[in-house]
Amino acid sequence: MVSGRSSLDANGRMMPTAVKIVIAGGFGVGKTTMVGTVSETQPLRTEEVLTDESVGVDDISGVERKNTTTVAMDFGRITMGEDYVLYLFGTPGQERFWFMWDEVALGSLGAVVLADTRRLSDCFPSVDYFERRGTPFVVAVNCFEGARQYDMEEIQMALNLGPKVPVMMCDARRLESCKKVLISLVLHAMKARGLTPEPQKA
Repeated sequence: MVSGRSSLDANGRMMPTAVKIVIAGGFGVGKTTMVGTVSETQPLRTEEVLTDESVGVDDISGVERKNTTTVAMDFGRITMGEDYVLYLFGTPGQERFWFMWDEVALGSLGAVVLADTRRLSDCFPSVDYFERRGTPFVVAVNCFEGARQYDMEEIQMALNLGPKVPVMMCDARRLESCKKVLISLVLHAMKARGLTPEPQKA
């Protein structure tokens, strides 16, 4: 959902460009948290409580305290200055819900792949998915308390990322941290798609 240049409203005022962004990554990596942190409206969530039926189906090693899971998508919105409105779509992390990714990713400018160093391999499917689709993406390493810290170069090598894929640290609970990730993604995706970003006004 990239409408191109900003359009005019009924009063002749410039309207911000609508941009669709996908937030992806493994189970329990912080996708719902990030969407909720940045959304200026009440985010839409489709979380359900984990039950005994998920035992042996959903791998919760490393995130044993997590007791809910997204079963469809998360949705939120954030205005970036006067130029852009980002519509955020968080994908479900478990393999049994991957069939929904095509619908969620359709028409997106780019994606944020959230990573957790305690379960780094969980973001491989997201990285592979966006690479196959040719969708520009950045990798944001969510900083969990007590998790081992790595250099960004180590993360890049571990995920076998190309040199042009931005990798950065983030805290999905903090607005400014999330905004930096989103701004980095928009700039990266527009450059990759040959688009010219409009000037940012805070």
